[in-house]
Amino acid sequence: MVITMNKKDISELKRRLKKETCTFTRMCGCYVDADRNKVTKIAETFLNLEDEEFFKYLELAKKVFSGNIGNQILELPFPAAEEETGGKQQFLMGLRESKLKNDELLDTFYDMVIDSYDYVGNYLILLFHDAYDVITKTSDNSKLDESEEVYEYLLCAICPVNLTKPGLGYRVDENRIGPRVRDWVVGVPDTGFVFPAFTDRSSDIHSVIFYTRDTKTPHSEFMEAGLGCEGKLTATEKKITFQNIVKDVIGEDNEESKVLFMDIQDNLNDMIEIPAEDDTEPEPVILTSDTIAGVLTESGLTEEQTAVIEKNYKECFREDLPTAEYLVDPKIIEANAKRKDRLELMGQVENLKQQLEETRTLPVSEEENGDDIPAVKTYDVILRVKPEKVGQIHSQIINGKKCLVIPMDEDEHAAVNGVNTTV
Repeated sequence: MVITMNKKDISELKRRLKKETCTFTRMCGCYVDADRNKVTKIAETFLNLEDEEFFKYLELAKKVFSGNIGNQILELPFPAAEEETGGKQQFLMGLRESKLKNDELLDTFYDMVIDSYDYVGNYLILLFHDAYDVITKTSDNSKLDESEEVYEYLLCAICPVNLTKPGLGYRVDENRIGPRVRDWVVGVPDTGFVFPAFTDRSSDIHSVIFYTRDTKTPHSEFMEAGLGCEGKLTATEKKITFQNIVKDVIGEDNEESKVLFMDIQDNLNDMIEIPAEDDTEPEPVILTSDTIAGVLTESGLTEEQTAVIEKNYKECFREDLPTAEYLVDPKIIEANAKRKDRLELMGQVENLKQQLEETRTLPVSEEENGDDIPAVKTYDVILRVKPEKVGQIHSQIINGKKCLVIPMDEDEHAAVNGVNTTV
């Protein structure tokens, strides 16, 4: 069985990035301008940094562990060729063993990033080295005071550096409001990675943890050219790809196709297992082409439509199959629920109208009709009053017209055709 990283593995590493538990030994970096020039480099013993810098760098590092596995965080395995001499995995192994104290290896790493990272603008490459003494845990997750292994790893964060917007500010030296000085500010990481991966609380040198802030357009070129791994789609990309595959077949410009797509989303959503109360992660539902075909058929698509979508689904996702959770759009689920509620309400209104019409149309006895065939009489006025009011109703001629008179007390209210009225 292939063991992959999970939420607990990521959380365990992220929790350590605090002042009292952080064990980063060294931090290095390189500031790159828009022309891909190395402007300046930094190299620091991390724990010796002043608190203000320490916390800011720590926050940047922590961001690489942010997000959901499969979307912002991807596990990328190395191809066999990259684990041979001269491969990217072998290079990262050497960089890790140097503990970031080899300037030549660091320069090679910076060049590798600059050559493979497609970004317009300035950015800062940050690289951290850490050695985490993984404490043994018992089956009930109780910690024992002994080391299971030392997880030694590198954390890289690539952060955009942008010029602050122009504006007015208070100039202290001149005691006046004037143009604000514009600075180059380091933003949160756009891309990052951790090598080796941390799987089942242990080092996995055959994989790397990749981070992307933008899940719609991640830097797949860096996955492939920079890290030597095969590119992988984020959950967001898989959802968009699936939506395009389906809409290319059923269309999206008419109401019928929109309803079809909503029903597909509902049926996919029904497959997602609700997490148990004990906080254990439910087993994800992998959507094979056969599973998708079943969902499409259940949603009302024709055999021809289902066959085309199933074929395109296989070609697009191949071995990297999405889970049901990845393909469901919560906004569409919510919109479909509102649509169904609206249809149900409209149905109830129609039923009430029908009942009202049936109430207005009552049979007339044969004696009244004077015929052998029962007739139907439609009443122009139908009253519904409390039983105690029935005896108070009487007819009266007012202004030459016959009227029904219903006495009303001051605290009583009436509704005419469902509309409240005052008398």
